[in-house]
Amino acid sequence: MSAAQGEQKQKKVTIPALDEKKRKGEPIVQMAIYDYRSAVIADRIGGIDIQCVSDTGGMILFGHPTTTSVTFDEVMSMTKAVYRGSKYGLRMVDMPFWSFHVSAQQAVENAGRFVSEGGAEVMKCEGNQHHAPNIEAIVKAGVPVQGHIGVTPMRMPQLGGFKAQGKTADRAKELVDDAWAMVDAGCFSILCEVTTDEVAQYLAETLPVPVMSLGAGSQADGVHIITSDLFHLYEEHVPRHSKIYFDIIPVFEEVFTKYRDEVHGRIYPGPEHTVTMKEEERRKFYELVEATRR
Repeated sequence: MSAAQGEQKQKKVTIPALDEKKRKGEPIVQMAIYDYRSAVIADRIGGIDIQCVSDTGGMILFGHPTTTSVTFDEVMSMTKAVYRGSKYGLRMVDMPFWSFHVSAQQAVENAGRFVSEGGAEVMKCEGNQHHAPNIEAIVKAGVPVQGHIGVTPMRMPQLGGFKAQGKTADRAKELVDDAWAMVDAGCFSILCEVTTDEVAQYLAETLPVPVMSLGAGSQADGVHIITSDLFHLYEEHVPRHSKIYFDIIPVFEEVFTKYRDEVHGRIYPGPEHTVTMKEEERRKFYELVEATRR
């Protein structure tokens, strides 16, 4: 079946459709996508249930050292790009640092802006049980939220850096409490980032909502991955849980090198890339400019 045929048979992904997948044991596919072309391709191939505008895109596209310095406006720009390219995937926005933390009013206003201005459909909020009240306010305002627990990049110093979470019984129990607090706040899904497999599996078996794994094993209801990690676009660090399906960096280097060398050697642009005038127009042109210079 061609990509075009697959697109024709697709239906718009909804939260009830995700719940049905969990009930049937069908894996849910979630990807961090933050540019127009990736959104178009993900829709075209089909089967990408959730397109998440991740604040990680600010590191890949804009060079931020961490996600905490990625701005609201930058995430909004990425959100609009994905909206233009996505028709079928559920469009999610990873609410950036300090966009929902101050108050319930701030959380609702910013979530509303992502929906009304950016075309988003649902939010993703990193945190724990202490963030649940503001998350609940977003849900009560009518915007669905996926809760994000475990390694939450906005709280790296508190967690001791990017370290797997839930390796002790006490910490695992805290993660379960965090997940339930978010479910009680109305979250339609929970993302476990780099938690132990046991935590993600337990939550998938006990929570009434879909549980997604980002580096949390294969026993959850679905898997989330960051698009750039598939291609090794973030060279600075390759997480253990990421799988490089194709290393595109050598391709970029080879093509950039060929382009540079062909320009230096006056090979590119060649005749096939060049527009020229008809001989009659060329003679007339030279006559006109020569007359002007006299």
